[in-house]
This record gives sequence, structure tokens and C-alpha cells, in this order.
Amino acid sequence: MSDLLRAPAEIKYAEELDWLESIDDNPKPFSWRLSPKMVRLFILGSERSDGLDREVSQKWFGDRSFVERSIVTLASDRGLLLIGDPGTGKSWLAELLSAAICRNSTLVVQGTAGTTEDHIKYSWNVSMVIAKGQSRESMIPSPIMTAMEAGSIGRFEELTRSTSDVQDALISILSEKYISVPELESGGSDDNIVFAKPGFSIIATANSRDRGVNDLSSALKRRFNFVRIPVVTNKKSEAEIVRFRTEELLRRHSIDLDVPPTLLDVLLQSFADLRASAATAGSDDEKLESALSTAEQIGVLEDAVLHSNFFGERALTARTLASSLVGSLTRREPEDLAILNKYLHGVVEPRSKEEGGSWPEFLEGGRDAIATLS
Repeated sequence: MSDLLRAPAEIKYAEELDWLESIDDNPKPFSWRLSPKMVRLFILGSERSDGLDREVSQKWFGDRSFVERSIVTLASDRGLLLIGDPGTGKSWLAELLSAAICRNSTLVVQGTAGTTEDHIKYSWNVSMVIAKGQSRESMIPSPIMTAMEAGSIGRFEELTRSTSDVQDALISILSEKYISVPELESGGSDDNIVFAKPGFSIIATANSRDRGVNDLSSALKRRFNFVRIPVVTNKKSEAEIVRFRTEELLRRHSIDLDVPPTLLDVLLQSFADLRASAATAGSDDEKLESALSTAEQIGVLEDAVLHSNFFGERALTARTLASSLVGSLTRREPEDLAILNKYLHGVVEPRSKEEGGSWPEFLEGGRDAIATLS
């Protein structure tokens, strides 16, 4: 795993998955590697009441009902559609579910305006077709077809960003559970049909902000169970997510640097303030272009940590944190800079006078960053 830039969940947590599989004596649907109870435990972590010999770390932070509904959906062989704002952990949850259920989370199709039907069905190896003609050997299965043949989970990221033709191609896959290959001649044993094996399902994700881009048809909606993942608003839960991701970053880069709890509180409060301001804004021009998601909050902290490690005093400071926040959240100039400047003067400056602590240095670092970018 050390030579991988980012190991998929089934490799990253392979030892833990092996151990859970070895002690799992609960009934398993289809060809699942873990039972639904163990899938939930793997994702949400163990509790003392579970009576396990070792602790299982929590990997996804959110309401357990979302995880349970997702697991039940996949156990019923229906498609699962995870919907939410950017940065709410939809893709990470889909990866963890796939890793726990079938030990393969890499059968992924990325939805874009350029995604075609070939990406979810099959294409052809042109050189082999020219040499030997069309056959199963010259066919290149899509990740979805590969999942069907293996009885595994296929993933479709950003479903609503693909065109209606591509979305409609999923309808027959989800309902009929097979893909027809008309280019191949049938020898009487369904040689031109690829059937899904038990355990196959699809986990799709969609951003709620993409509504209206390529809306799902009612026929496709009926073939998915919807699980809506809300934005994390609980400060404690968000702190756990940010801390978890940051600790992963520090381990990956072998960085020995502490993130003071006071600075984490400053970051969390800053995002809470900016979200509240965006909620009361009268127009889009008065909002930051950033979604102010938990993922972006993690990005700000990672940027600050890496900058402190490579160019600072190997200690995270409020000044560096403020600089990273301004640099990461400024997408439009001068609009975003004006919004951040208003926030510093209207909210951070009074708070720094009243509360002190890290806020005065945070204010100074933010002002310097805005002056540099202006």
C-alpha cells in the first residue's frame, strides 16, 4: 500500500476486513463478503457493547440510519442513489459500502457530459476486431458489465451530469439485470447476452446542486432507492470528520505536526459564520462561490498543515490557517475577496476584541492574504 498515492478502501483496510470476515457468522445476502451487521460496523466503527476483541475505527461520520438504509437497499438488489450537496461524503460512503460488500470499490463510471452508453455497457478492441472479428474476447466490458459478471457492486459517480440517453441505458440493466450484445451471434446458449450474477447492484451518486442539469426520468427514479445525505451541521461531528481526514494526511506524508484544538475551533466557527452569511444573502453575488462543504474545510486545513510543515515553523498557526482559508475560498475576483473582507471586518474583528485567543492573529493573517490577492 505504501507505493500507492491513494489506496482504495479494500486495500487500505484489508487487514481489518479480513478479521471481520473471519469472525462474521451472521447470514449474508447473495455473495456478500460481510453480513449487513458487519458492513455497518466496518463503516461506523465498533462500540464497547459489540464485545469485539479489537476496536474497529469509524470511517464515515453521519447518521447511522443513512448507512443502514443504504445496506438494506443493496441487500434487496435495488439500485442505490446517494444524493447531497458537494462534500457530504457520498462517494466515500459508496466506496466503503463496495469495499465491505464485495472487496472491490474500483468498478466506477464517472458521469460527465462526455459519458456515452459504451462507458456503462461495452466497447470493442478495434485491432482484435480487425484481426479476428467481433467476439467475447474482442469485447471490452465496462465497469458496470464487469460488476454484473462478478456479482459485485458497480458505481456511477455524478449520475445527473450524464445525458438522458446514458441514464436511460441504466434502466434495462437495473430492471432486467442483463446486457444484450447484438453484434454477437447467438449460438443457442445466450452467447450474446451478459447476465448479472447474484450480488450485483449499482451505487450512484448525484449532487443536489446539479438539479436541472440532466434530471432523472421517472422510470429511472423508480429503479433506485434514494438516500439523501445532508450537510453536516453538528459542530462535533464535523470536527470528527476534519480531524479524521487530517490525521490520515499527516500519516500519509509522515508529518509530525499537531493541530491545536483551538485552531480547529477557529476553522469550524469560520465556516459556520460564512454558511450563515450565505443563507441570508439576497443574491448569488453576495455568496461565496465555494459550497463551504466539510470537504472544502478539510482542504483548507490540509493546505495550512502542509504549508506549515514545508515553509513554516513546523507548527500550525492562526495566521497560516487564515491565509489558507482566503486562498482556498477565493474563486472569483473581486467578488469573493469582498465577501471575505466583509466577514473579517464585520465578524472576526469584533470577536478578536471580545474573545482574544487565536482570533487576533487569524484576523491579521486574513487581512494580509486579502491584500496580497487584491
